[in-house]
Amino acid sequence: NMNFQSSPLIRQAHVEDAAALARLIDIAGEGIPNWLWSRACENEQTPLDVGIERARRPSGGFSYTNALVSERHGDITGMILSYPIETAPEDDPDALPAPIAPFVELEKHSVGTWYINALATFPGNRGQGLGSSLLAASERLAREYGTPAMSIQVYGQNTGAVRLYQRLGYKMHEKAPVRSHPCQPYYTGDVLLLIKDLA
Repeated sequence: NMNFQSSPLIRQAHVEDAAALARLIDIAGEGIPNWLWSRACENEQTPLDVGIERARRPSGGFSYTNALVSERHGDITGMILSYPIETAPEDDPDALPAPIAPFVELEKHSVGTWYINALATFPGNRGQGLGSSLLAASERLAREYGTPAMSIQVYGQNTGAVRLYQRLGYKMHEKAPVRSHPCQPYYTGDVLLLIKDLA
């Protein structure tokens, strides 16, 4: 029977899921993705169009191929975007848009881990353990792949998320100061890198 205790259906995302993935990554990034996409719009494109186009790509960090989605009654309720980080990014954080600079700065400490880029659920699906189920599914991928650890980045001020990850075994590893920018949800404090040992 379909009660809340039954674990949600979680599956690999398909290219047809791109619109839902773009909306969910914007929720996960608290509006920063939309702001970044708005800088890449051409002609009549909306920021969401740019996000959908990127989600449809077969490669790149934000590709549907890196996403798992949860479904209820055939509707997508949430997603997790995760993949292994093999090499440190070569970007100079100082040359990047302020909102993403601390995240890229921390990525060099995630090399060799299975990195959770984004986790989000649509409103109305909170508090049902979906986040934990999606994280568990991503962890299974990481173990199959053979990575020794998981990594995730989170704003220190997002205390609910920090608590969830710590409860699931993620530990504080490194931090980088938030670089203030008008599109950001948090202007102060740090972005935290949390790592969970899978050994």
